[in-house]
Amino acid sequence: MSGKLFLVGMGPGSLQHMTYAARKAIEQSQIVIGYRAYINLLEDDPAGPSLLEGKEVIRKEITEESERARLALEKAGEGNIVSLISGGDVGIYGMAGLVYEILAEQVWRGDHGVRSGYQVPDIEVLPGITAAQAAASLLGAPLMQDFACISLSDLLTPWEQIAARLQAAAQADFVLCLYNPRSRQRTWQIQEAQRILLAHRSPETPVGLVTHAYRRGQQVTVTTLGEMTQHPIDMSTIILIGNRTTFILEGRLITRRGNAGSR
Repeated sequence: MSGKLFLVGMGPGSLQHMTYAARKAIEQSQIVIGYRAYINLLEDDPAGPSLLEGKEVIRKEITEESERARLALEKAGEGNIVSLISGGDVGIYGMAGLVYEILAEQVWRGDHGVRSGYQVPDIEVLPGITAAQAAASLLGAPLMQDFACISLSDLLTPWEQIAARLQAAAQADFVLCLYNPRSRQRTWQIQEAQRILLAHRSPETPVGLVTHAYRRGQQVTVTTLGEMTQHPIDMSTIILIGNRTTFILEGRLITRRGNAGSR
């Protein structure tokens, strides 16, 4: 008998910012699987322990994404109701794509349907507040025009491709949301991204840095493109870079809704 797999976007981390549908999915689940830090965020919430009470909770490390996805499919295929949780939105730099990739490789046979012997669970994707949205809310209203989200992590994407995306987005005057800007091992990418953007934008372009949005240790900094690398930046930081219409108002980043100049 096939079970059910919920792919759950848990938002910034606290239950008050999790959607009702996501919370109900976890309540219904027999098994909850996730990156250890995300499970810890749930448990640290005052209502978290009761949400996880009586369930099998499986914690994995940050490098075990594929193992998490495979285990969730396996457990759901055995007939269990499973929640695979992901920070932010599960469909934006989250676990949803990896689950479907594994299904495509191991279970589906193109137009020929499911390979014999496989029990494909019912899968439901439940969105969450993604990091860019959480950061934007703390900065004011920076995403009032078209924007682009770009990850600076070159672990899975070649840097040449990331650089080309940065240049194209800068030339097109998108507001930019930069994910994964710096880690202990990857320190030069943010400086190179700054150099690329400064070729197309003023060093006075407003920039917002948000670290640990809606979590313990939250930090919000408003600065400029020319000075952004002078501030603390790590893997938990989201960087929002304004376009030519973005301005700073009492410590907030505001992007005009149109280019005509009216507010």
